[in-house]
Amino acid sequence: MHDGESAADVLAVGTPRRMALDDALSELEAGHAVPSTRWRRDWSLMLGLERILSEQEPRLADGTTLNPHQVDALSGTLTALLADRMRSANGAAAGNGSVATAAPVLAVDEEHEAHDDAEDDAEVAAALAALDAEHAEDEDEEEVQRGDSGEDEASWEAPDETDEDVDQAAAEDPNADKRFWFEHATGAGKTVAAMGFVEASRTGGVLILTHRRNLVDQFNEELRTRGYADRVSAALLGEDKGHGDGPVTVETYQWFVRNAGEISSAYTIVICDEAHTALGEKTSAAIRAWTGPIFIGMTATGALIARHVTDLFPTQTSRFDLAQAARRGVIAPLRCIRIPPGPGVRTIAKVPLRRGEVDVEFDQEMLAELLDQTPFNFAIADLYRTRFNGVPGVVYAAGVRHAYNVAEAFREVGIKAEGVSGETPKRELAAILARYERGDIDVLVNAQLLAEGWNSPRATICMHLAPTASKRIYQQRVGRVTRRHPGKEAGVVVDFVHPATKHDDPVVTLHSLLDRDVYRGGAIVVGPVRRGRGRRVRVERRVIPVAANEERRHEIFERELWRIAVEHLDWGEQHMWAALAAARVQPSGWRRARAMLHFDRSGELKRRFLLTAVERNKSSQLRVRALQEIAALKDPEAFDLAADLVGTWARDERREGAKVLFQALAEKRIGRRDQANAWIWRLAECTREVHEEYAVQRWPETKRLLGLLVNSAGAAHARNARRLVQSARTQDRRLQAALLAAAVAHTPEAEEVLRGARTRLSRKPGALSRELLRNFPKGKGRGRRRRRKRTGEAADEALVGAEIVRRAPAGLLEAGPDAAGGDGGGSSSAAAASGEPGAAESDGARDGAPSEDGASSGKARPARRRRRRAAGGAPADPLGEPEAA
Repeated sequence: MHDGESAADVLAVGTPRRMALDDALSELEAGHAVPSTRWRRDWSLMLGLERILSEQEPRLADGTTLNPHQVDALSGTLTALLADRMRSANGAAAGNGSVATAAPVLAVDEEHEAHDDAEDDAEVAAALAALDAEHAEDEDEEEVQRGDSGEDEASWEAPDETDEDVDQAAAEDPNADKRFWFEHATGAGKTVAAMGFVEASRTGGVLILTHRRNLVDQFNEELRTRGYADRVSAALLGEDKGHGDGPVTVETYQWFVRNAGEISSAYTIVICDEAHTALGEKTSAAIRAWTGPIFIGMTATGALIARHVTDLFPTQTSRFDLAQAARRGVIAPLRCIRIPPGPGVRTIAKVPLRRGEVDVEFDQEMLAELLDQTPFNFAIADLYRTRFNGVPGVVYAAGVRHAYNVAEAFREVGIKAEGVSGETPKRELAAILARYERGDIDVLVNAQLLAEGWNSPRATICMHLAPTASKRIYQQRVGRVTRRHPGKEAGVVVDFVHPATKHDDPVVTLHSLLDRDVYRGGAIVVGPVRRGRGRRVRVERRVIPVAANEERRHEIFERELWRIAVEHLDWGEQHMWAALAAARVQPSGWRRARAMLHFDRSGELKRRFLLTAVERNKSSQLRVRALQEIAALKDPEAFDLAADLVGTWARDERREGAKVLFQALAEKRIGRRDQANAWIWRLAECTREVHEEYAVQRWPETKRLLGLLVNSAGAAHARNARRLVQSARTQDRRLQAALLAAAVAHTPEAEEVLRGARTRLSRKPGALSRELLRNFPKGKGRGRRRRRKRTGEAADEALVGAEIVRRAPAGLLEAGPDAAGGDGGGSSSAAAASGEPGAAESDGARDGAPSEDGASSGKARPARRRRRRAAGGAPADPLGEPEAA
């Protein structure tokens, strides 16, 4: 019982704790001095987990407080155990219809086992020993790594076939309900969680299995550090029950397979580190055959390609993946940089994929042959020196030879680097890793040796020089840089792929692993953003969609339209972006949108952008601006489409658009002459009312001629068209163009008449465009300013004239109209003021020519000024001069 609990609740009949108590009392009555192996397997872990989780802050023996996700792994396992015990109790209470549990196959936990059972155990053990006779343990790191996955390709089964057999396999697996697993990201503390199970099982033995010999030493060191040194024990075999104080043994999977059937029943819990490596036929068969203890698998890569961990460990008790761990700050955030491969590396698509035991991977020999090139190796070394000089990292190469060659290239450019592999002697490898931790080495280059089982919080750069098609391998590599370390702001993952590589590409990237939709060079992919001195990576401003799903990519376009690096999209999506941007751009963002198409050498994207802006943008200002840029392109096809689109605009906007196109045709040559003539008359037709208004003002006969043409039909309509053309020929070029632009034909014959007249007038398209352009009214705002300016200038002239008249001699003031040349001066002024043609010439002639009496017309000026002064009054002195005394 724990604090705050009542016996009536926790020891009620039928509860798991009451059943454990009843079994313990039964064994005491039977004379057992210590709990039996069966009782330990049934209740030791469950009661120990309840004890740990009853504390406000669960701790280990050395006082280490468990993190929430580690507590979740313990509590999830406890929940599964309690549920299983309750189901067993309900089945036993039901009586009839209950299914008996299969007897343990390799369990030698009871002294009263029958002789036949011992013989069966011996037969099964002999069969397993014969099956694995060739499976000898090899201390070499490289062979140990391949020991459990060294099956040939013929034994591989497709995922669909494996899934079809799951139900049948579960029916033939009586111990499946005693196997659990949890997923924790690399660097999140799976080892500490395993220590939690060791703390929970104080009486039952714990066997920890791992896939490498160096990890055995690491686990033993962790046990001693966490306060469990007195429980560390050598492997117990046969009838050796241990000391009854919960021995803890760490061994490899190879040892486990070889000694299956002979392992002591003192182990009530088996913890499988890197559980995905236990999916081989031999290891999984040995685990299924040993039905006595509880198996707990832990891994950072639960979801594999061809076979899943749940095939062997059906019940998942906790999940704390890479993204969750990074967001909570348990591991370091991850940044990503994609570097486009060189010309030689682009042939990676020709490297075939090979089906392995649990996933698919590139053919390593062909990959090494492709990548192991001296220029490429030195380019990578120079890249690392330029961008990450002094930052510790690990580089994954394609094969052992490639790793050593890359390390040599790194040293040539001044980087402290070493290559390691399974061929490296143990002592030398340990010395190299120690030098790396001290800072004497900054870069470790390997093929796959350091992907699992090597932990270095100092590692910051993870460079995938050799790409991989396995998410499991990729995540294990990335896990080397996820551990927190003082001064380490984030782990940096370098992928040698094109920046726009999608998730459906065979090469695994950090974004495809974490299912992120957009790539932004150097930015945090997962984890909280921490701004500080630790960041050593330049972050790009723009993003690239990398999701493979079409709907998700469309959502990215909607969300990140103005941040997308358009040059990295494929051709179709570049056109889609140009259309969307043109339809949605605002006046303030026009220059930025145009600048995003700077890479377009062919001009097709710019044309698509401008035409879409003319057609769909809501801002009339931007539509006119797009027309101006289309005219500047001198592209006949784009100009033709723009002319069609202008005809669909509203009246006022249509006039502005036509003015822009007329101006372009007047200033520059666009297309052939026949194309230019067709555009001119098409634009004139959409602005017909402008030209008709001018023609009516200039020539009153215009209204009658156009009315006859419109209101007639048949042969009369053609005659009226010819009459209009003949009348227009007698007028000047501007009026003639206006008449032909205002005319509308209803019959083919009349249309042919007008077309011929227009063709004769269009021998010079530029001049015709200028004539039609003059018919458009001036802008209102500019006109007002000009009128105000002219009015102000006239007032100033009047004031100046009045002052001159006031200061003129008395003789001149008394002179009459005859002295100034009669009434000619007044009529000339009136003509000049009227604005009629020839007014300026008339004034000049009268001012300079002598009158009939020989007096110069200049003598009449004081009289005219006197009359202006009399009409306008006597204003104040505009010249600023003092009054005469």
